[in-house]
Amino acid sequence: MERLPGWLRRHIAAIRAVAVLTLLLGGLYPLAVTGVAQAVFHDKANGSLVQRNGQDVGSALIGQSFTDEGGNAIRKYFQSRPSAAGEGYDPLSTSASNRGPEDVVDLPGRQSLLTRVCARSKAVGELEGVSGARPYCTADGVGAVLKVFPAVGAPTRVVSVNQACPATPFIAVYQGVRVECGKPNEDYSPGRTVAVRGNVSRVQVPADAVTASGSGLDPHISVAYAELQAPRVARERGLDLGTVKALIRGHTTGRALGVMGEPAVNVLELNLALDNGALDNGAFDQLAGKEG
Repeated sequence: MERLPGWLRRHIAAIRAVAVLTLLLGGLYPLAVTGVAQAVFHDKANGSLVQRNGQDVGSALIGQSFTDEGGNAIRKYFQSRPSAAGEGYDPLSTSASNRGPEDVVDLPGRQSLLTRVCARSKAVGELEGVSGARPYCTADGVGAVLKVFPAVGAPTRVVSVNQACPATPFIAVYQGVRVECGKPNEDYSPGRTVAVRGNVSRVQVPADAVTASGSGLDPHISVAYAELQAPRVARERGLDLGTVKALIRGHTTGRALGVMGEPAVNVLELNLALDNGALDNGAFDQLAGKEG
């Protein structure tokens, strides 16, 4: 080795280092971590899969939809919170929508976060037989947002930008100016954006029913959202409401370490408990196949 040129010795040393580190970090370390995970956290390491009649029907750690072929809620099942991960609850596309509270104006081919929340709230309200009204939302389920012209000074033109013509604007007049419906493809960006809160004294649809989690994979819903759905599920299944609420309590997890987070309900486990091993027309088997 001493007789080799210096540059060659350095290259050989680098190759040896790569080989040793590859063996340690690319082989032995992953095997050790996998072995410990399988020995100590076997269920979680394998995805916390939930089985019914020997068939995987989902995961206790990943949410899923309980909808029919048309994307409509199956009324006898509790519904999960929305997901922004791929087409929904896709572990390979886990993500949030990355939209913030100032995303309130719809663009051609793209709904704003506000309109998306308003539309979801309206749909949940209709499904559960309650008011889906919430601040900054119109009655027809879009963001209650105006564009005021000019941007500075007394208004001379006002447009309800999220209500495309021929929709009737959610308010008729703003500061003495008649409000127009929005014209598709017209550029309203020079105007001043004004979000109108509206007169909503009580919001009946919980926040987790209309917003996705940060990962898009959350398998839980809030206790409030579960209790909102309980009357519908009880009615569809011909069960006593008290029985359904007792199942909700039985599948509610507490705060982590007793202090962190809020109590939550695992939707898949709750729906399986409701079915109690006997499904009508194999509906859950069809859902499992679709999710897989």
